[in-house]
Amino acid sequence: MALTYQVNAVGKLDTTSSLNPKQNVSMTSEKVSVLCGEEDEALEYDDDEYDLEAFSDADLSCEDRAPGFSDSMNGVVKPRILLMGLRRSGKSSIQKVVFHKMSPSETLFLESTNKICREDVSSSSFVSFQIWDFPGQIDFFDPTFDYEMIFRGTGALIFVIDSQDNYVEALSRLHLTVTRAYKVNPDISFEVFIHKVDGLSDDHKIEKQRDIHKRTNTDLTDAGLEQIHLSFYLTSIYDHSIFEAFSKVVQKLIPQLPTLENLLNIFISNSGIEKAFLFDVGSKIYIATDSSPVDMQTYELCCDMIDVVIDISCIYGMPNVEAGLPHDKDSMAIIHLNNTTVIYLKEVTKFLAMVCFLRKESFARKGLIDYNFHCFKKAIQEVFDVRVKVQQTRKLLNQRRWSKLTLTSGVCSSTH
Repeated sequence: MALTYQVNAVGKLDTTSSLNPKQNVSMTSEKVSVLCGEEDEALEYDDDEYDLEAFSDADLSCEDRAPGFSDSMNGVVKPRILLMGLRRSGKSSIQKVVFHKMSPSETLFLESTNKICREDVSSSSFVSFQIWDFPGQIDFFDPTFDYEMIFRGTGALIFVIDSQDNYVEALSRLHLTVTRAYKVNPDISFEVFIHKVDGLSDDHKIEKQRDIHKRTNTDLTDAGLEQIHLSFYLTSIYDHSIFEAFSKVVQKLIPQLPTLENLLNIFISNSGIEKAFLFDVGSKIYIATDSSPVDMQTYELCCDMIDVVIDISCIYGMPNVEAGLPHDKDSMAIIHLNNTTVIYLKEVTKFLAMVCFLRKESFARKGLIDYNFHCFKKAIQEVFDVRVKVQQTRKLLNQRRWSKLTLTSGVCSSTH
C-alpha cells in the first residue's frame, strides 16, 4: 500500500485556533468533572485522627516526575503478571518481543529459562507492572515454594499453551494452577494464550481454541468452580496478535480504564473521528480505545505508524533526547492512505500517543480536532493526578497507622 506521510518530530501544538462558536462540539470541563467524579470521591476519607490537609502538594507528588503525568505510577504498588506454562511453550519469547523489541527470529536462540525471572516493566514505558516468568519444569506447588505469597499479590496470570504440541499435560497443569490460585486470590484475571498459531490454518486455529475452551471449562465445572472465568487468545510473535492479547491483559490492570474509554468516546464523537487508540509507545500496547469494536487490520496499521514515527524521529528528531525515546510529547504524524482514510498520531506524553482514524473530509477540521485533543489531554492529566494523590494519601495514612501501632506496642512492652 502506497503511503504518503508527513512527520513533525518536534512540532509545537497550537491550541489557539479560531473556531466557529456555533460549532459547540468541543469537550467541556464539566464533562471531565463528571467522568472524574469517582476518583474525586475517593479522596474524601472519614478519618478524624489524621489531618490530610497538613500534607502539601509536594508531599503527594511523585519523585522524578517527567513533564505531565508520564511517570504517574511511581511510588505505588505495581500489579504482578505471572507467565506460566510448560517448557518451550514460548513464555520468554513473548516477553522479549513485546517489552524488549527483540526480533521474533532472534528468539530461536534464547536459552530455556531455568529459574524464576522477575522484571519491572516501568522504566521506559507508561504501563507499570512486574512480570514473573516461571520455568516450565519447576513445580511451584512444591512445599518449598510459598505459592500463596506468589498468588496473593498477582493481578493477572497468563498461561501459555503451545498449540503445535500435545496440550493434554498443559491443560492438566492449567487446571491445577487456576484452581489453587483462585482459592488464594479470587480477583486474579486468568488469561490463556494459545500460542504459536502462525503455522496453523484459520480453520485449525478455531478448532484448537474451541477444543481447549471446552476441555478447560468442563474440568472447572466438574470441580465445582464454574464461577472462574478464563479468557482465551490466539497468539503468535510473528504478527501483532501477541501485542493485542497483551493489551487486553494490561487493560484489566488499569483502574482508570472506564474513564479513559468515556473520554475517548467523547473525543471521537465531537471530532468526526471513526476510531481512536491510546498507545503505550514503547511496547505498542494500547491501554484504552473507544467503545467501537477493534479491527485487527486497524490495530496493525497503528503499530506500523508508531514504527514509522520512531524511525523517522531517530533520523531527523532532536539530537539530545533520552536514550530509547527519540520522540517527545509534541511529536505528531499524519499518514494519508489511498482509500481517503487519514491516520493521525499525536503524542500525549513521551510514553503515550493517541492514534486516530478519520476520513479526509473530517480531517479538514484539523483545528477543531487539535482543540478537542488539547481538552482530552488535560482531562487525562486530571484523571491520573487524582489517582496518584489517592494512592499517595493512602500510603501516608498506612505509614501513620503503622507508626502509631509500633509506638503503642513499644509502650506496652515497656510497661511489662
